[in-house]
Amino acid sequence: MKLMNCPLNGPRPVLEFAFGGELRAMPDPDRASDAQWADYVWNRNGAPGVKREWWCHVPSGFWFIAERDTLRDVVIATYPCEAVLR
Repeated sequence: MKLMNCPLNGPRPVLEFAFGGELRAMPDPDRASDAQWADYVWNRNGAPGVKREWWCHVPSGFWFIAERDTLRDVVIATYPCEAVLR
């Protein structure tokens, strides 16, 4: 069984998690052009490699960040949101 380490609940089966998308910087809502918003909403970097992603441990509702190598499908590290979004 494949496990993922939840920063709150420890190692849990991957079936308990939901993917929330890649962590990306949001443009400033007061200054972004329509083109910048469209780019933020629709364009993603789909190239394989190391990415920082939003994940949720569904039973506890705990959201966190996982650093994951999408080429090898390996979780490198997990962090509480507060540790990454400072």
